[in-house]
Amino acid sequence: MRDAAAFEVAVEDVRSSPPPPSTGRLRRSERRAGAVFVLPAVVLYALLLALPIIQTFYYSLTRWNGIDSTFLGLDNYERLFTDPVFWRVVANNVFLLLAIPVAILIPLAVAFLLNERVLGWRFFRSAYFLPTAISWVVIGIVAVRFFAQRGILNSILAALGIPVQTDMLASEWTAMLAVTITFIWSVFGTNTIIFITGMATLDRDVYEAARVDGAGGFATFRHITVPLLMRFIQFAFILTLITGFTALFSLIFVMTTGGPGFGTTTLEFYVYQTAFAQGEFGYAAAVGVVLFGIVFAISIAQRRLLRDRSE
Repeated sequence: MRDAAAFEVAVEDVRSSPPPPSTGRLRRSERRAGAVFVLPAVVLYALLLALPIIQTFYYSLTRWNGIDSTFLGLDNYERLFTDPVFWRVVANNVFLLLAIPVAILIPLAVAFLLNERVLGWRFFRSAYFLPTAISWVVIGIVAVRFFAQRGILNSILAALGIPVQTDMLASEWTAMLAVTITFIWSVFGTNTIIFITGMATLDRDVYEAARVDGAGGFATFRHITVPLLMRFIQFAFILTLITGFTALFSLIFVMTTGGPGFGTTTLEFYVYQTAFAQGEFGYAAAVGVVLFGIVFAISIAQRRLLRDRSE
């Protein structure tokens, strides 16, 4: 009886208490508060990123000299896709794209060795990251001193008794190879640190179990490390891709200025040449739009490929 009376009192207290605010009203209040906090970032994004992108799309449809513009429709794109220089420049970017797996696999292997705490791993981790702290201009100057006819490369070959003296910056394909090697070296430290960070998050018990089962170093790397690091590999790939397509202007300007001919001109550098050397800003905007589309399409395809594999 006492328990029944206590239960009735508790029920009366619940009935007499004020009703809680409705869930819908609370959610609307949270949305309004969230919108207020997000609004400054949205405005900043619109002014500094979205608006310039929209302007670029518009000016790519015009003949624009930096002051006055005349609407042309798709004429710039028709000219672009029939321009042999444009396709030569695209070939240079494809060459850089083919180098990205090398720029991923070498740092991944080195990070695996450093994660195994080989002799001197602390020193090598700092030494490998050093190129990341150097500006592109300095990297370009060092690369010129290395690949030039009277540079360090030929001195090393002569010291090894190899009778080969070459100026890699003098011909189109060797100059592009020199730029590609320099690009791989410049992103080596960043990708190595990304993979070392990713490996630090992995469960060491998995590796111990693999060793107990008799798995060797290569098998462990292939079947355990690589699958578990797939998200970090994806991040490194996108970062390297963006660097190769949109961040090598200073390097190319210092090393080759886009030459010989158009041998080392990338789409990014071609935008600069077309706009500021030839004064065709509308045509340069069309090149920029194509560059944006290529990078975006490759990034989406790569994300879907890795997501399908992870599933």
